[in-house]
Amino acid sequence: MDLPTPLAWLLDEASGSIGPDRFLADLGGRLLADGLPLAGGALTLAVRHPIIARRTWLWRAETGAVIEALGFAGALPNEDGRNWLTGLGPVEEGAIGRTPDGPVLGWAGTRPFAPAEAGQLRQAARFAAAPLAALTERAALTALLEAYLGKRSAARVQAGALNRGTGEMIRAALLYADMRNFTALSEASEPAAMIADLDAWFDRVAGAIHAFGGEVLKFIGDGVLAIFPVTHRPAEACEAALRAVVAARAGMAHLDERRQAQGLPPLPYGTALHLGDILWGNIGAVDRLDFTAIGPAVNLVSRLEGLCRPLGRSVLISGAVAAETATALLPLGDHALRGISSPCAVFTLPDA
Repeated sequence: MDLPTPLAWLLDEASGSIGPDRFLADLGGRLLADGLPLAGGALTLAVRHPIIARRTWLWRAETGAVIEALGFAGALPNEDGRNWLTGLGPVEEGAIGRTPDGPVLGWAGTRPFAPAEAGQLRQAARFAAAPLAALTERAALTALLEAYLGKRSAARVQAGALNRGTGEMIRAALLYADMRNFTALSEASEPAAMIADLDAWFDRVAGAIHAFGGEVLKFIGDGVLAIFPVTHRPAEACEAALRAVVAARAGMAHLDERRQAQGLPPLPYGTALHLGDILWGNIGAVDRLDFTAIGPAVNLVSRLEGLCRPLGRSVLISGAVAAETATALLPLGDHALRGISSPCAVFTLPDA
């Protein structure tokens, strides 16, 4: 059967697209080359995610650029695709799937589509149903892996880093933060209130970590372990980690003000930063793995955070980080850390 180029691509190759963004751009480019007067396209997929309900990709024919818009759980239905297309020109929409959560593919023209052109787009929509089903499943899997593992770890797992005991040595700035008085707070609070308190604390800390390029490796009870991998210079990772600490403190200060106004106690916590080499990979039992980091540097940053209470400081920074940053730090001397052979030079922020 001699099919038009866009339909042949949808049938033979589209399922191998590396992502919905590339699928939309490649399909749009082929339809444009086939003579259709496209100004842009939009593709919306529902995803299974604790926060994000829908993802929409927007393609502009003039530049070939694709941008993404997110629709969050609990928000009104996502109209980003329709509104954006309407701003480009006359819209022809082809809905793929019969449920509100099905993929939606739409196109805007540089002029109104002729009946034959609209028919071509609807035919392309029908051929796109199968590859989009595969892309939707992959996008959903990616979203879930990123929610539970973090973006970098999820990408490693999807790339095939699945064998137990395998990993790589990387250098990173490590951040470990731990809430204070969690046991007493949990005994004095209802479980639902305690979970809400933890979520609010994690939101501020993890949000700051992600904002400055870090990745949360795991939540450990009321604690957080995160890394800022060294990709160029160690100083860049250390500065990013310090900025994340400052941002998290600002977020927690605002949260504690709100809690005080509601008659609730503050949520004090301690944070430690260290720079070192870690083994990042698969560790665990044969049927239950964790993609995480281990090594002396992880032990040190955890022990260093344990000094926050006895030293009366909310932030402690190792000498390894202090040596790489231009940020003004206050030295607190050398301190022995439990299980660490050599004393650690300890610093803090002047206002911590």
